[in-house]
Amino acid sequence: MKTFKHFKLIGIAIVLALTFSSCTTSALMSGGAQLLQAATLTDAQIQEYVSEYVAYSDQQNKVLPENNAYTQRLKRITQGITQANGIPLNFKVYQTNDVNAFACADGSVRVYTGLLDLMTDDEVLGVVGHEIGHVALKHSKKQFQQQLVHAAIKESLISVGGIVGALSASQLGTLAEGLATSSFSRSQETQSDEYGYNFLVQNGKNPWAMAMAFEKLQSLESNAQTSNAVNNLFSSHPDVAKRIQIMSEKATKDGYKRPTTSKTTTKSTTTKTSTKK
Repeated sequence: MKTFKHFKLIGIAIVLALTFSSCTTSALMSGGAQLLQAATLTDAQIQEYVSEYVAYSDQQNKVLPENNAYTQRLKRITQGITQANGIPLNFKVYQTNDVNAFACADGSVRVYTGLLDLMTDDEVLGVVGHEIGHVALKHSKKQFQQQLVHAAIKESLISVGGIVGALSASQLGTLAEGLATSSFSRSQETQSDEYGYNFLVQNGKNPWAMAMAFEKLQSLESNAQTSNAVNNLFSSHPDVAKRIQIMSEKATKDGYKRPTTSKTTTKSTTTKTSTKK
């Protein structure tokens, strides 16, 4: 026979369960609201958040000043390149041995000194064109929005506030972590490869630089310290070797000869030369 004490314990357990359920539901509703808000942001709101992230990234890295040799070199390489599909561009150099570069949806392009040390001017411009391609083709915007949703989900565990408004330091850190490990799709990478190739041609450069930039990144795969360079800069899908083949075959078909030098200290003066008779 159940005693009064037994029924009392059951009642307490039910109250605790309902209380916990109520708190959990409240947290889930908060997280759901954040998720909905992050997924339905306007283009203007996304651009504001991107600008916040870029400012955060610039604070977290050593940005070289205007009079620095690396900055002056990048300025010369990108001279006359001011916008992509109507989006104004701005360029800065991060001092780090990492071989990397990225472009954000607001047109901010960041190039690492490790990349500048590795590549020629034209190869750097090819990489920049590839990254700008992600911006012009709206890939960067979609990727950022996806990571913003993830940040909202993670933040919902410790915050009951909505995502609308200035991002917290924690949210910015979550975004940075997510963007550093995320990658574009196969089709997006292929589209940006094509954009980078055409970008070089439109700026009077030999598009062989795209294939040669890939080759240098591929050579880093055997180095333990730089083995992630290809994944961080150019997603590993499609296969890098295949992308080298596609870019080199396209350049040859379009009548360009492979440059005879790939030294980073040599200013490229290669021009289009027809191989057709």
